[in-house]
Amino acid sequence: MTLFSGFFAILAQSASLGLGGYAPILFNVGLIVAIWYFLVIRPQQKQRRQHEASLYALRKGDEIVTAGGLVAEVVHIKEGLKEGQPLKTLDDRVTVKSGESKLVVERGRIAKVSSVVGGESKAG
Repeated sequence: MTLFSGFFAILAQSASLGLGGYAPILFNVGLIVAIWYFLVIRPQQKQRRQHEASLYALRKGDEIVTAGGLVAEVVHIKEGLKEGQPLKTLDDRVTVKSGESKLVVERGRIAKVSSVVGGESKAG
């Protein structure tokens, strides 16, 4: 018995109940949606969560690459406040140093974070 033999038995029963030509079509559409979810949507959600976690773990001294391609080092992070407590959001202002220039970028516009730990660069 194969994996799909049970599904085909259900389809044969639905054909005898009058569902006829719609059951196989609905089964195929459901199968395509499930494949699409597990191969495309779910991995993208996982990757986005990992990227946001690396942005929230950003600290002074980390090397970043912005969405525009600027490579820089984090100098200061200005977090927003809510009820007197610091609140990390993607709208926080991050001061970075690239060459001899200092720039301010939003935390959410950082494309890649490379943490510098003990002189080694660790891709994040």
